[in-house]
Amino acid sequence: EFECKKAADSYARATTSRTGVLDCSKLHTYKYNEDLFKKVTTLADGKNHGLVFVLDWSGSMVDVLLDTLKQLYNLMWFCKKVSIPFEVYAFTNDYPLVPKNEDGTHGVRDLPYEKREGLLYIAEWFSMMNIFTSKTKIKDLEKQMKNFYRLASSYRKYGYLSVPTGLSLSGTPLNEAMLALHQILPQFKKENKLQKVQCVVMTDGEAAPLKYHREFHRHREHEPFIGTSTIHRNAFLRDRKTGNTYSLDCEWYEFTDILLRNLRDNFADVNFIGIRVLEPRDANSFIRRYTGWNSDSFFRMQKIWKKERAFAIRESGYHTYFGLSGTALSSNSEFDVDDGATKAKIKSAFVKSLKSKKMNKKVLGEFIELIA
Repeated sequence: EFECKKAADSYARATTSRTGVLDCSKLHTYKYNEDLFKKVTTLADGKNHGLVFVLDWSGSMVDVLLDTLKQLYNLMWFCKKVSIPFEVYAFTNDYPLVPKNEDGTHGVRDLPYEKREGLLYIAEWFSMMNIFTSKTKIKDLEKQMKNFYRLASSYRKYGYLSVPTGLSLSGTPLNEAMLALHQILPQFKKENKLQKVQCVVMTDGEAAPLKYHREFHRHREHEPFIGTSTIHRNAFLRDRKTGNTYSLDCEWYEFTDILLRNLRDNFADVNFIGIRVLEPRDANSFIRRYTGWNSDSFFRMQKIWKKERAFAIRESGYHTYFGLSGTALSSNSEFDVDDGATKAKIKSAFVKSLKSKKMNKKVLGEFIELIA
């Protein structure tokens, strides 16, 4: 489907020249044919695409991590198939960035920036783990994907197997990840010589608002101390690069949308796509955040959810925010029946497999529409 759309776009951009060099093989037809020139087709350059995936590696993902990985793997295989470069990052605050001290205590890592009053605070233990890349050979990539799938499976087995250092599920530094994209996106675009970048964020929820650095005067200290403080609703976020300001008079869960608006203002050629795997009980409250409680949009979205177990919201900080049912994704989509099964059982199994595949195809179809 993606290749068909690319081919159609290429055809639309093609122009054919009908003047210039004579085609000698057609000269004998000059009495009844005016088209005697060699045809030259000029094709306008298409756009080189690349994708950056951001995966939530927090503890709240434990019930939907496997299903989220399935969607991620579908998109990664798609990228590999059509030769689109990609990088996958998982955000965490568990990965040890500094070795332990001799006494076994954790070392202290310096902040990657100079602390100044008014700057947003990025915790020392925040990391973006680059877990997959299209630069890897396909056999090595599939091995890595299997290892992470096994790892995600182990989290659902309570009293589970030991987890590699730094890969335990952690808090939710989603907002820190949004800030890190200011460095990741231009670097990825430059390294791969891309014209268009898609950024896909896969998470199960929102994160607490960031804190900011503030100067305090403490007793018995002559020099002021720069610590951290909570951001209040009467504050504004200012981007020193663009000069844009953003009011922070919002609900706590809308802080991420503000950071996404800031990203979109900085990177106009990047599509930001959200993918959220939902438990059925969470769908209505999630939809209401963007449509209101009794609006026509809410009832329309609710109807789509009940029928398709998937929906797309376009009123958030993302260009498109997909909601997917975790239970629908986890159901087996294989058409498998026992020997001697009745016609009714065969029909039921077939319809069940089609429903799951239909949902996956719908999401991939809308995704392709965004990036083709």
